[in-house]
Amino acid sequence: MNAESILIVLVTFPDIDKARELGAAMVESQLAACVNLVPAIESIYRWQGAVQRDAEVLAIFKTTATLWPAFEQGIKAGHPYEVPEIVALKPEAVSEAYARWVGGAVREA
Repeated sequence: MNAESILIVLVTFPDIDKARELGAAMVESQLAACVNLVPAIESIYRWQGAVQRDAEVLAIFKTTATLWPAFEQGIKAGHPYEVPEIVALKPEAVSEAYARWVGGAVREA
């Protein structure tokens, strides 16, 4: 597993329970190596023509590029939002040991 294949995926949720539930499901199904939950963020966004403000939970998933299609499908299938935030970032650098761990913690594509 090399650094180029690692993805960091940001997903927001309406509450900690839903974030925990879907986060655990993604790790248990080996579509993500891990997920960090950052509670108590405030999101300000435009939705259906109006500016909204909501408390949300940010989930930071670690997965691989080869698993991206299945990962994205898993998030969409279990997410309560009509249009969930699913933003994948490719890190510029990842330690070799961490990249190997991620690769070993997820299933083969």
